[in-house]
Amino acid sequence: MWLEILPGLAAMSMGSLIPGVATAYTHRFTNEGKENRVAHHPYQSSLMERDRHISGVNRYYLSKGLQNIN
Repeated sequence: MWLEILPGLAAMSMGSLIPGVATAYTHRFTNEGKENRVAHHPYQSSLMERDRHISGVNRYYLSKGLQNIN
């Protein structure tokens, strides 16, 4: 009797899993290998601004590395 629930449960699980995984891969593809960063707090926002200035190309997800920072 309870086995009748399994196909519906599997369909609902896959339906909720696929959008999240697809979003992560889309962000990784569009940001050249790094996942999207979201700033929920002012401190996180200031870190993203710092990374954007350090990169030299106005993109927080590109980094020069510590050895290249003047």
